[in-house]
Amino acid sequence: MTNASFPAAPLDVNGKGLGAFPESCTTGDVAALNWNLLNEDVSLPVAVLYEARMRHNLQWMQQFMEAYHVKLAPHGKTTMSPALFKRQIDNGAWGITLATAPQVLAAYQHGVRRVLMANQLVGRANMAIIARLLRDPAFTFFCIVDSAANAAQLGKYFGEQGLVLPVLIELGPTGGRTGVRDDAQLQAVAEEIGRWPGLALAGIEVYEGVLQEESAIRTFLRRATAALRGLAAAGRLRKSGPAVISGAGSAWFDVVAEEFSQLDIGAPLEVVLRPGCYLSHDVGIYRTAAERINAHNPVARKMEPGLQPALQVWAYVQSLPEPGRAIIALGKRDAAFDAGLPAPALLYRPGQDAPGAAPAHWKLTAMMDQHAFMQISDGDDIQVGDMIAFDISHPCLTFDKWRQVLLVDEQYRVAGVAETFF
Repeated sequence: MTNASFPAAPLDVNGKGLGAFPESCTTGDVAALNWNLLNEDVSLPVAVLYEARMRHNLQWMQQFMEAYHVKLAPHGKTTMSPALFKRQIDNGAWGITLATAPQVLAAYQHGVRRVLMANQLVGRANMAIIARLLRDPAFTFFCIVDSAANAAQLGKYFGEQGLVLPVLIELGPTGGRTGVRDDAQLQAVAEEIGRWPGLALAGIEVYEGVLQEESAIRTFLRRATAALRGLAAAGRLRKSGPAVISGAGSAWFDVVAEEFSQLDIGAPLEVVLRPGCYLSHDVGIYRTAAERINAHNPVARKMEPGLQPALQVWAYVQSLPEPGRAIIALGKRDAAFDAGLPAPALLYRPGQDAPGAAPAHWKLTAMMDQHAFMQISDGDDIQVGDMIAFDISHPCLTFDKWRQVLLVDEQYRVAGVAETFF
């Protein structure tokens, strides 16, 4: 596919986590500003991605996918950063997964030319966005359907536009999120798709992350492979390109690779996996998943070290109002809190040589919009103005709080900036 482009754009003067810069400064000029995090050249709080760890994660995931001979379409909603999409595509990604029509448009405007929208396309204005993009013959797009009603709406609209929309039927487990629940629903949706010249059935899509147990996930994935074989045998799949089967969030991509990589439907097939959080990784829910993968998956065991946490949020100690408590200038507007509060990782006092590990007993106990409450002990060496780096859990809900994320090297020099488009 055509690689994503990332043209330089004016640096957002209203953005947080930046230093002083000329009015004419663009995102491409940031490295030349010679900002260094430890020199207090940028405003805190600030979200940073460590370049070396991010490069490692990019290479690790691509090697994992290649070992299973499957394609990688990382879920872009994690970062919504075209600069990071470009790195993923340049490292071998088949395309980018997105969740909404405006997200697809943002990716397209920055050069992404293959998108899997792992969501239903509902509503005339959303359909109009995709129709406009499909008029570009270089653009490849898939969305998912799980109802005859949605298939009819899509078929009517895209047929009137003189376009053909490739779709995947989504399967879903009982009690889960979206997706057809049984074979009768599957057949009803497939028959409705077949009624419309404006639709082309390309394959099957699942999201296994709504399930918690590996045995249930494998059963669900085998239901998907059986469904695709059935559609192929019935001649329901499009003839204009390879069939597609897609699944995998960031927690169970190893199991999806194991189940889907052996599938044979007697016709060309692309297996597309969609983990998104691997790029930044984390120290919470995805570290737990990675530990399971590294312990049990034979490919991952050979690829030490595993994924590395590359995203941190730095903030100042703002107040020491009473014994045992520090108030940090970091809040819910700056970092995710839905899957565990940020964890103190590094401590730096301006003027020192280098950061050191934060004391293990330091712990955030609560967060407000702009403040975090940190539990400390009497006698701890901590001062107002100290800088603390926090590891986070669930990077998706940290990225969406920043218009710009700084890219820093191992000496904490700012090497670039990744804009986000949430």
